[in-house]
Amino acid sequence: MSRFLRNVDIAWLVAFRVLFGAAMSVSMLRFLYYGWVERLFVAPRFHFKYWGFSWVEPLSAGGMHALFVALALLALSMTVGFAFRLTAPAFALGLTYFQLIDVSTYLNHNYLAALLAWLLSVSPAHRALSVDAWLWKAIRRSHVPVGWLYLFRAQIGIVYVFAGLAKAQTDWLIHAQPLRIWLGKSTHLPLIGPFFTWDLAPLIMSWCGFLFDSTVVGFLLYRRTRPYAYAAVIVFHTFTRLLFPIGMFPVIMTLSALIFFDPDWPRAWLARARKLFGRAPAPELETPRSEPVGATPFQRAAVAVGLTYCAIQLAMPLRFLAYGGNVLWHEQGMRFSWRVMVRAKGGNTSFVVHSPRTGQVWRVSPRTYLTGLQESEMSSQPDLILQLARHIQHDFEQRGLGPVEVRADSRVALNGRRGRPFLDPGVDLARVEDGLSKADWVLPSPSEAPAHTRPVL
Repeated sequence: MSRFLRNVDIAWLVAFRVLFGAAMSVSMLRFLYYGWVERLFVAPRFHFKYWGFSWVEPLSAGGMHALFVALALLALSMTVGFAFRLTAPAFALGLTYFQLIDVSTYLNHNYLAALLAWLLSVSPAHRALSVDAWLWKAIRRSHVPVGWLYLFRAQIGIVYVFAGLAKAQTDWLIHAQPLRIWLGKSTHLPLIGPFFTWDLAPLIMSWCGFLFDSTVVGFLLYRRTRPYAYAAVIVFHTFTRLLFPIGMFPVIMTLSALIFFDPDWPRAWLARARKLFGRAPAPELETPRSEPVGATPFQRAAVAVGLTYCAIQLAMPLRFLAYGGNVLWHEQGMRFSWRVMVRAKGGNTSFVVHSPRTGQVWRVSPRTYLTGLQESEMSSQPDLILQLARHIQHDFEQRGLGPVEVRADSRVALNGRRGRPFLDPGVDLARVEDGLSKADWVLPSPSEAPAHTRPVL
C-alpha cells in the first residue's frame, strides 16, 4: 500500500492540467468552427445508441451549440484551476454526454479525452498554481501521492500497448494494409509523396508503427532512453497528423506522454530555461512531506478504486476474445479497445422490408433515415445495421404497414479485399435483440489475403 502513497512533486499533475485543459478548450471550439455540432448532432433525424444508453438524446440546435461553448469555457476554467471541483467534473460529464448521443460519432481520441477528463476531475490537480490555491491557501500542496502518477501512466500506457498489439496481425505486418491503401492517396504530397510510390514503403511504415506502439512505453519509463523516446513520440505523432485526419489524437498523446518524465520535470525545465536566459532561479517550494506512516481507510479505498479502474481498462480491449473470429470484421469488442488505424472498411447496405400479411416488399435505402456520414459508418458495423433495421420496422408499423420483416442486403470490403456478403440475408433483423451476446447473424470473415495494390503518381 505504501508504494502508492509515497509523495512526489505535484508539478507533473499541474502541467498536465494546464496542457490538457488548453487542448480540450481548443478541441471544443473546433467543433463549433468546423460546423461539426450541426453535422453530427443537429442534422441527423435518427441517432444510433450505445447499448444501455438509449435514453440519451441530443439537445435542441441552440442547446447543442451552447453546450460546446460551455465546454470550451469549462476547459479553460479547468486549465487555470478555477472552481476546479465543479468545473472539471462538469467538463468530463459534458464530454461524456455528447459522445453518448450517437455511436456513429465514436472516435478513439474523444473516448481517451473523456477518460483523462474524469481522472483529472477527481485528482488534486488544483492544489498548486491555480486560482483555487491562490484564493484558498489551506488547499495548497507541493506534493501528491505517487499513485496518481501511476494511474495516469497506466492509462496512457494501456493505449500504446494495445494499439501495438492490435497491429500484430498479418494484414498489418505482412500485407501492409490498410496503410497501403491510405498512403496510395498521399503520393501527391511534396518531398515525402514520391517515397509512398515505392512498393516497400507501406510495409516499412507498418512495421515502424507496430514497433513504436509496442515499445515506446518501455523506453519512456527508462530514464536513459526517455528523452529519445519522447523525441520519437513528437516525430511519430506529427507525421501521423500530417498524413491522416485523426483529429486531436496526436496532440493528446504527445502532451500526455510527458507524464513519463520525472514528477518534477516542469520545475527542472523551467530552471534550465531561466538559467539559459540568465534570469534568477525560481524560489524553492516546500520539500514534499515524508512517506505516510500508515494508510487511512479512505486511502486504502482510493487505491482499491484505482486498481479496479486499471483492471477494467485492461479488460475492455480483451473482451473480443469472448466472441472469437476476426474483430475487425464482426466488430464485437472493437470500440474502446485502442485498435487505432488497423482497418479500412467500407460497405453497401440496403434493407428489404416484407409484409407477411399482404405480401408486399419494399427496398429501403438508409438515406431515407440517415445522413451521409451515418450511412458510411452504419454500412459496415453490425450493431448499427441492427439498430436501423429495428427503427425501420417501428417506422413501418407506425404508418400502419406492419407487421413487417426487415432483412439486410449488405456487402463489406475489409482492408483492400473485394466486397463480400456481410450479414445472413435470411435473418429477420426486426426480431433480433441488441445486446452483448455473439452476433451469429454476421457471416464469417474473408479468409483470402488483401489485395496488393501499388500506389502510382
